[in-house]
Amino acid sequence: MKRRVLVVEDNDASRELLCDWLEAEGFEAVGAENLEQGFEALRKLRPAAVLLDVQLGEEDGLQLAQWVRNQPEGKELLLIAVTAHAMVTDQKRVLEAGCDASLAKPVDFKELRKELRKQLGNASGPRR
Repeated sequence: MKRRVLVVEDNDASRELLCDWLEAEGFEAVGAENLEQGFEALRKLRPAAVLLDVQLGEEDGLQLAQWVRNQPEGKELLLIAVTAHAMVTDQKRVLEAGCDASLAKPVDFKELRKELRKQLGNASGPRR
């Protein structure tokens, strides 16, 4: 069974690119374009990981990370922030919100692959 990854990204082209790449890597990718869709997808789909854009238009994507970490089942969910904000203070804010890792935009797919494999193992394998 493929591991499901939720991509919460407000930019259509970026969301589609990430989803296509994840599918090519063997994951099942599901996209959400805002916080409301992200919350709904988390409740219904129970993904293994979330790629989360920090700046979702006027919304702060880190609200989703904080909510996830406050859920009993959210402690084990892999959260990777994807952000155009790459300053040290931004990275600290991302980690304090509960994200496991942060990747700068444009996404380095080698780094993303490394983070996913480190945390999840193979696309269809058990979480390590």
